[in-house]
Amino acid sequence: MNKSLIFAQKSDMDTDRIFKRKIYDRLLKWKDTSNGKSALLVQGARRIGKSTIVEEFAKREYDSYILIDFTKCSQEVLNLFNDVSDLNYIFLRLQLIYHVQLKERKSLVIFDEVQFQPKARQAIKSFVGDHRYDYIETGSLISIRKNTDHILIPSEEERVNMYPMDYEEFRWALGDTATIPLLRSVWEHPQPLKEAHRKLMRDFRLYMLVGGMPQAVNAYIDTNNFEAVDQAKRLVLNIYDEDFGKIDPSGKAARIFAAIPAQLNSNASRYQISSVIGGAKADDVIELISEMEKSMTVNISHHCDDPNVGMSAFEDLRQYKMFVGDTGLFVTLAFKDKDFTENILYNKLLNDKLSSNLGYLYENIVAQMLVCSGNKLFYHTWPTESRKHNYEIDFLLSRGTKIVPVEVKSSTYKTHVSMDEFCKKFSSRIANDRYLVYTKDYFKEGTMKYLPAYLAYFL
Repeated sequence: MNKSLIFAQKSDMDTDRIFKRKIYDRLLKWKDTSNGKSALLVQGARRIGKSTIVEEFAKREYDSYILIDFTKCSQEVLNLFNDVSDLNYIFLRLQLIYHVQLKERKSLVIFDEVQFQPKARQAIKSFVGDHRYDYIETGSLISIRKNTDHILIPSEEERVNMYPMDYEEFRWALGDTATIPLLRSVWEHPQPLKEAHRKLMRDFRLYMLVGGMPQAVNAYIDTNNFEAVDQAKRLVLNIYDEDFGKIDPSGKAARIFAAIPAQLNSNASRYQISSVIGGAKADDVIELISEMEKSMTVNISHHCDDPNVGMSAFEDLRQYKMFVGDTGLFVTLAFKDKDFTENILYNKLLNDKLSSNLGYLYENIVAQMLVCSGNKLFYHTWPTESRKHNYEIDFLLSRGTKIVPVEVKSSTYKTHVSMDEFCKKFSSRIANDRYLVYTKDYFKEGTMKYLPAYLAYFL
C-alpha cells in the first residue's frame, strides 16, 4: 500500500494535522535503498511541513528517533558537533539529553533546520561511516553561501526538494481522493468536461487562494473563513521577511520579494530591478537573486535567448521573471496593503468576479506546478515587426528532442498571436503539441490544445 495515502488526521480541530504528503514515499525509497549508506537532506522553504513529515516518518518507520531542532536546542547540543572524533560520547550525550534510547540500525537521528549548525551537516560523513543509525536533515535557505562557506559538504548526503502542498495533496486534505484521478483520465483521454468544468475551476481557484502552506490549509479546514486563512499566510510572509533580513541586511531581498505581484502585473518582459531598487542594475543583484531562488521561496523563470533542447545553455541570468513559491502566499502578498484580505475579496476571486486582470495569478500557479513537477522555468520574448511591442511565450518545456510552448491567460479568450508567431519562427524545434492555459473548458484546434487551468497540473 502507498503509505503516503494512509495518514490520518489527529482530530477534526487539531491545528497540527498530519497531512498526506507525497514525499513520504521518497523517504521510504531512500530508507530501503540506502540502508544507512547515505543521509537524506530534505530542503525547501520555511513552513512547508518538512519537520512534520520527517518526524511522522520517524515515528512510523523506526523503533526510536531523536529530533534535534537547531533553532532551539541547548548550547551543549550545539557544541557536540564541534569535535566528532568520539562518536560514542556524542551518541551517549544525545540519548541522555533527549531521554531516548537509540537502537543500532533501527533508529533515526533528525537534524532539523541544519543550516543553523553547519558543523552538524559536515559531520554527516562521520555519522554515516559509523553506520549505526540513519540520518535525515531538514533545511531552509540551506544553500545560502554564508551557511556553507567554511564546511565540507559531505558526498554521503542525498538531497530531495520539498514544496508546498500540490493540488492533489490539497484535495486530499479536504477529503477528496476522486478529483485528481478524474482529471488524470481527462488528460490521458482529452475531452470537454461540460457541466463539471465550472465546479472544477471553482475548486482550483480555492487552491489558488488558500495555497499549499499547511498552516493556511489548517485554517481553512478549521474555520472555513478566509480571514483566518489570510492571517495564517501573513504569519508565514512575516517569517520570510525576517529570513530575507538575515541573508541580506540591506533589505533588498525583502523589497524584491514584496514587489513580485506588481512586477508581474506590469506585463513587462522581465523583472525591472531598477523600479524596485533605485539605480540598481541586473548585474548588481545576480548573486542575490540566485540566493533567493535557492531559498525556494521564489520560482525564477529565466529568458532563453535561443529556444532549443538544452535551454540552460542559453539562459540569460540578467533577464528573468520572478514568482512566489506558493500562489496562496502570492494572493496575500498582492493585497498586503490592507489590514487583511477581506472575505469579500476572496469570495470574488473564488467566484471569478473580480474585475482586475488576474493573469499574474494564473501565471504564478502554472509556474508553481511546473517547478513542483521537476521543470526548470524558461520563457522567450522577441520584438514584433514594428518593434513597439514584444511577442512572448510564458513557458518553454523541453520534451525529448523538442520544445513545448505554453501560454497562460486569465480570461476565456483564445487569441494566441505570440504562439502563432513563435511556431512559425521555430517550427522545426517544436513538438506536435502546444498549450494555451485558460479558464474555459478543454478544446482542441489543430495542434493547439486549450487547457483549463486545472489540467496544467499534468504538463
